[in-house]
Amino acid sequence: MKRFCLLFVLCAALCVPVRALEVSAPSAILMEKETGTVLFAKDEHTPREPASVTKIMTLLLTMEAIDSGTLSYDDYVTGSAHASSMGGSQIWLKEGEQMTVRDLLKAVCVVSGNDAAVALGEHLAGSEDAFVEKMNARAAELGMNDTHFVNACGLPADGHVSSAHDIALMSRELIRSHPDIRQFTTIWMDSLRDGASVLVNTNKLIRFYDGATGLKTGSTSSAGYNVSATAERGGMELIAVVMKGATSDERFADARTLLDYGFATYSLVTITPDEALLPLPVTLGARGEVQPVLTGDNTLLLEKARSGGLQKELSLPESVPAPVGEGDRLGELRVTDANGETVAVFPILAGESVPHITWLQMFRNILTVAFCGV
Repeated sequence: MKRFCLLFVLCAALCVPVRALEVSAPSAILMEKETGTVLFAKDEHTPREPASVTKIMTLLLTMEAIDSGTLSYDDYVTGSAHASSMGGSQIWLKEGEQMTVRDLLKAVCVVSGNDAAVALGEHLAGSEDAFVEKMNARAAELGMNDTHFVNACGLPADGHVSSAHDIALMSRELIRSHPDIRQFTTIWMDSLRDGASVLVNTNKLIRFYDGATGLKTGSTSSAGYNVSATAERGGMELIAVVMKGATSDERFADARTLLDYGFATYSLVTITPDEALLPLPVTLGARGEVQPVLTGDNTLLLEKARSGGLQKELSLPESVPAPVGEGDRLGELRVTDANGETVAVFPILAGESVPHITWLQMFRNILTVAFCGV
């Protein structure tokens, strides 16, 4: 019932017109974090080599382990011979060298260390192959149907592919469910090994784009230049994914174009009733009233031109019959724009269950009234 009630709201929130926009890369997408609305898409489902953008999934699984309590930032990870053998971007992790999870996360986010990513994967799953199985399983759970991972770091490998759409999905899951990742993805310069190893972020937007929050770059000769760029302004966070850019500068220029467009055109609006939701009387209920609540999915993504002058109309009955189940629809909150057009309808739900009164309870109530008065 609750899922059905939310259908109209979700459709209204997600059906935002995708405007014409020019980017040079062959594949790109712009997504809003909170609602998952796609604001721009270009060849977004074509599988391409993600290169080091792969590491977003490695970061996601690591952060999920940390937030679940099975891993700590202060845990030590021992570099294996396999991890230390990774080429490409690296922090020169030595076999047997120990680093904290915190430092390895920093290495992955800032300088895209392949050795650091593999070390984290091995620590979490026992081997890189076992970790890759977890990566693909999580991708399937997120609906990343264009994706197949072969390694934990994104080094070129046959069959290792993803799409702009899928990268946006895992980026959204990472920044939405694990915002603590920002402590690493927003670093411009830092160091490891007590200052012996200097780190400079591969994502130039962190320094040069207002509101940048991350997220991950990637490039190889065959993959071209990729980036999943995230930024937040005015309480709205956007995800711009660019794949197979011709040059590093062009991928960042495309990401800027997408982010600039999103921030200039759209805004997030949180909808709440103008008046407090008072308890509703329940007829023949085990309790006399039920508390109505607004669904938690009460955020709308709207074009800025349409977000001004919103009107809200609350519709609730004078009373409801028992039994009432938690999450049952009691009424609605209708939102219209300045032209009177419906923007969204939010269901008002029962915040608790109220069963039907039993004969025994009814008899006790009658005796209470008869002998004690009302």
